[in-house]
Amino acid sequence: MPRAWNRAKLLWGYLTGQTSLGGLPVEYIVETTAKCNLYCPMCPRETHKQPKADMADEIFHRLIAESGKTAEHVMLIGLGEPLMDVKIFDRIEYCERHNVSTLLSTNGTFLDEKMAERLLATPLEHITLSFDGATKESFEYYRKGARFEKVRENFVRFARMKKARGAKVQIVVQMVRMERNAGEVEAFLSFWQAVPGVDQVRIKEDETNLMRPGAGHTPLDWKHPCHYLWRGPMYVKQDGNVYPCCQSYMLDGEPLGNAGVTPLRDLWNSVAMRRMRELHVAGRAGEIDICSRCCTTIPHPLLVAGSLLFHGNTVRRLLPIVERVVYLSGLPGRLLNPPKPAPQVPELVQIGRATRHSNSGPAPSGGGGQDRL
Repeated sequence: MPRAWNRAKLLWGYLTGQTSLGGLPVEYIVETTAKCNLYCPMCPRETHKQPKADMADEIFHRLIAESGKTAEHVMLIGLGEPLMDVKIFDRIEYCERHNVSTLLSTNGTFLDEKMAERLLATPLEHITLSFDGATKESFEYYRKGARFEKVRENFVRFARMKKARGAKVQIVVQMVRMERNAGEVEAFLSFWQAVPGVDQVRIKEDETNLMRPGAGHTPLDWKHPCHYLWRGPMYVKQDGNVYPCCQSYMLDGEPLGNAGVTPLRDLWNSVAMRRMRELHVAGRAGEIDICSRCCTTIPHPLLVAGSLLFHGNTVRRLLPIVERVVYLSGLPGRLLNPPKPAPQVPELVQIGRATRHSNSGPAPSGGGGQDRL
């Protein structure tokens, strides 16, 4: 009941355009490690140097304790490979003790049989297996340092082990559609839909602008406020710094504060967050620097409302289906508003701890990482 009531408060706040919210985010992206073993040209870590470090227990425990009564899903992902976090299994169990479901996304290089056994023994709710291509050439272009055959074998074995054990974890195999793999969609779907244990196969649109520097939303795109600012997920970096969403860090936005120091409720309703919501409600989100360069699709309010009527686990299972139905029906402009090449804007609002104006130049970095949502 507390979680349903929390969603109701967020929904009311979204529908009525409130800038200060009575509820907390439904979802969080928590980067438990900033370490990764691959080079991927579309990944923002290639333009944002990351430390070889894991999140401190004190920060993680405080975050889960504060969000545990309202959070429905914690995505233990970020700009690192989760299976490089030596405490990842402890973190999954810790979330379970607070009745919070967990999600992982992995590049598969460490998912050998022993690792698969350990993962399947946890209460993990959902795992995304990121496999960006149906051919060796495209996959190894986008996942430099990974071997096509090895990762595919790891994923197939994991899915079959899950089915054989009757494990509850939902497995989604995901390909981000980009220039070099765009012609492989049918082959990708055909292969992975036939693998026992795979629950869904998802083709995800590219949500970074590293591979397409001019992408973003024009001011006219912002007919509806961004759901991230009312529903979440908030993005918590390995060092505890908190951002409004995964895109804001990648686009050089400033943190709202640190989860190890400031209560979540204060961060969620900080001056910067309220100002962003105010501009989104007014249809002026395009004036915000990070929002103008964001490559995330903006859903129609009907879809946002639906995502707050159901538990986060249900929404997570329905998301790939909704995406496919909407795009196949030819209605993305009405229900899902994808980004377009952005024009030069002379002056944009930079939202930070103190609001200031700055002249915008070329976008220096990408948007959210490909393994996210």
